[in-house]
Amino acid sequence: MSGAALFEVVDAAPDVAVQGVEYRRLLGYPKDHSLTDRAKELNDWARGWYREHGRPWLYARQAAGLAVAGDRITVEETTFVSPRLAGSLYEAGADSVALVAVSAGPECEAEAHRLWQEGKPDEYFFLEIYGSAVVEALVAGAAYRLCEWADGRGLAVLPHYSPGYPDWDIAEQRKLLDLVGLERAGGSARELCVMETGMLRPKKSLLAVFGLTPRVERVQRLTSLVPCTNCSLPGCRYRRTPYRHPLRQLEAVHAAPEDDGVEWVAGQAPLTRGARYSAAPEVLKRWAEQRLRIRVLDDGSVEARFRYDGTTCSNMGQPLAFDYRIRLASRDEGYTITDLRCAPAPGDTGHTFMCAYIEDAKGIMASIDGEKPLLGHPLDAVLRWERGRGPAGCYCAATSREHKWGLVLETLHYALAREDAAAPREP
Repeated sequence: MSGAALFEVVDAAPDVAVQGVEYRRLLGYPKDHSLTDRAKELNDWARGWYREHGRPWLYARQAAGLAVAGDRITVEETTFVSPRLAGSLYEAGADSVALVAVSAGPECEAEAHRLWQEGKPDEYFFLEIYGSAVVEALVAGAAYRLCEWADGRGLAVLPHYSPGYPDWDIAEQRKLLDLVGLERAGGSARELCVMETGMLRPKKSLLAVFGLTPRVERVQRLTSLVPCTNCSLPGCRYRRTPYRHPLRQLEAVHAAPEDDGVEWVAGQAPLTRGARYSAAPEVLKRWAEQRLRIRVLDDGSVEARFRYDGTTCSNMGQPLAFDYRIRLASRDEGYTITDLRCAPAPGDTGHTFMCAYIEDAKGIMASIDGEKPLLGHPLDAVLRWERGRGPAGCYCAATSREHKWGLVLETLHYALAREDAAAPREP
């Protein structure tokens, strides 16, 4: 057991200091980029809104027991399977772990959702990303408190690890939540729950395990076991090595599945009626009427075109326009997606002001052209597609491009499902 007294912290109102450089990194800006004009306005607004309305919290405790055997980690009689975490704990000679739970609270998520429903994607994006920055700051704060406690006891703290990271199934999130025991924390911490997907709600939350070891010399010798390279906390007197890398991605981003396990059967309705979409039905209705054009060819296949209008996140918010073209097999073939194209609309120059275009024009355009989510799948698969959420107006980040594809395919699904439901069919 590491130390005589077990560590425990309950903080219902932790001080959150989101550094500008970390926030800009999460927004997708280059390291040395300075926010100006509209981007600076949104940055200041998001910070001010969260400062007034956000309700973050932090809970951490040292577990009373640890055993590592192969790829299995047993903490207080609860066993997890994670080859990478088990390897790190074994290599460092850890004999205890700290269990940490942090959350930016539900307020940020609820407000971001409201902004998206109101058609304010810029405000949504900046507030959504600020919530992620708050979680990173809370994790860094928890690490500092652990290092402060451990330093006086001759212990070293290992980098944190969480379900959903490589080699740790996100399905074990529920077990970890039960083990953390947030009933001790009280207040809003008790509202944290795990959804069927393994994701947390509120989503701007994180559960983590920090290894604790008395073998300080091992940590000093093996830099991969030093959490400082992933910790951006400034002025830390316990720092052993410079901050070099950002923290691991806090929210899982799922690519289109190669096989979602669901096949369309001839004779069945190809599109789910009354489906639940990520966007509000009234928004999809407006987009279907104003932005979508559908043409049914002689062979029953479908050609669709969607026009997206947005703005860059820098360079004073330059307007840009992209055309999406989708080709579907006929209704009798399940509306299978046979082709996808995304490219700047004819005459558009706004895309040339995107940060990613300025840095690597060929690279970003090749990425945009090469991404074809759900190709070969029935259109109905969009309802089960767990995709990234990054609705910035530009196309610099893969999550933003994935998010836009999802909305385009949902709009097409919505339009065709309404048409399919209204059309009489022979028995």
